[in-house]
Amino acid sequence: MRQVLCLLLVPAVLLGCESAMQPEAPVEGLRIQANGGKAVASVKGDGHYLLSGALDIKFQLNARVRADGSASGKFGQSLIFGGQLIKFQGTVTCASFDPVNGRAWIGGVVKNNKSEHPGFTTDIHEPGDDVWFRVLDTGDSAEPDRSTFLGFEGAGGIITSEEYCEAQIWPDDNARTHPVTEGSIKART
Repeated sequence: MRQVLCLLLVPAVLLGCESAMQPEAPVEGLRIQANGGKAVASVKGDGHYLLSGALDIKFQLNARVRADGSASGKFGQSLIFGGQLIKFQGTVTCASFDPVNGRAWIGGVVKNNKSEHPGFTTDIHEPGDDVWFRVLDTGDSAEPDRSTFLGFEGAGGIITSEEYCEAQIWPDDNARTHPVTEGSIKART
């Protein structure tokens, strides 16, 4: 039986874990289901965000959703914690969008795990395992774009990437998202 391991970063701050909560009802029409193969929504990003006001996370993201609902793309996140590398690269398998609020939920599978930290080398962190995160494109506002760290099997009661993309969990006040300090996120629908 797999166990979910969470890394204690700062007292009372967990990295890669989200508290169990009831997902908000998905907004009608955000999962695009139609015929055709042309991209109808995308989200791109590159830069750094500050996790819990203390850890600099480097991120890259390029995800596309086609009119038939299929998704593709790549993403990566990395940081140094306690002198050890935590680094994941993944392949996008699903994405959902809330164009009104600039939100996107991205799910995929781990392609490469180059992590040295033992908290991120367990059986839920292996290539082929599901992984997910969400981002916020604030547009032209003075507020920074935002991202979450990666979630893995069991985080917030979610088991698969597809389940994450369908649930469209977004806590009030952008809770557990972290400000982009360099670079940007651009969501297009």
